[in-house]
Amino acid sequence: MTARAAHRPVGSVTRGTTNPNRLRRMDRWIAHAHGAELRRAADPVAVDLGYGAAPWTSVELLGRLRAVAPRVRVVGVEIEPARVAAAQPYARDGLVFRHGGFEIPLPQRPYLVRAANVLRQYDEDEVAGVWERLCARLAPADPVTGSRGGLLVEGTCDEIGRRHVWVALGPEGPRTVTFATRLGSLERPSDLAERLPKALIHRNVPGEPVHAFLRDFDRAWAAAAPYASYGARQRWIRTVRQLTADWPVTDGPARWRQGEVSVDWAALAPRS
Repeated sequence: MTARAAHRPVGSVTRGTTNPNRLRRMDRWIAHAHGAELRRAADPVAVDLGYGAAPWTSVELLGRLRAVAPRVRVVGVEIEPARVAAAQPYARDGLVFRHGGFEIPLPQRPYLVRAANVLRQYDEDEVAGVWERLCARLAPADPVTGSRGGLLVEGTCDEIGRRHVWVALGPEGPRTVTFATRLGSLERPSDLAERLPKALIHRNVPGEPVHAFLRDFDRAWAAAAPYASYGARQRWIRTVRQLTADWPVTDGPARWRQGEVSVDWAALAPRS
């Protein structure tokens, strides 16, 4: 093996579609769920993995994370060298861009890796290996300080950021699945099925947990129709509250009001 091959980034070039504010819902959730961990970290580094043809998402991630953890540094990582070169004018204090892939070319282990719309083009059977590689690069948990370690957020959204679904993983593996939407654009919760991450999108079939969850979500939404007169937000809150009777919802009304709901990964994990 040549030296060049040994240092070749791991992964494939994505389409690179990027729009400003596309990842705002994911970023807002990260700031809430992981902000305290980033504030406690001695060297809080966050990675925007596969930021695409333009660096908007990395610039926005820095601003949103610094609002809750002022010492955060963001590293935008892209496998396409031309995209890295094009991003350099946007580098600033706390934001740099590096050529790389799933190996995460940093000397330290990051406290956050965000991989949005990256695995969409991969085969389902490749996802577990990518997750394992990325989780192994996260900052480890520390039982002395109570730190849960770094966080990997991997998922998919539409082109303008109205609908997202993502999986949150720690060093130990997957933790939760979050569904997030602009409520005014939603006809029924199962509209989010088209944005399921690669690990789940082909499992939305009868007999799989994620299919049963979306079925129950739609039924609860229909039952909550009388609350629509108070607005889509109140209908969503009532819907999620009904879901908690049968599904392990991990968050509460403060997040539901944002058009979100998070569920324990184990409840939605594909059946082997």
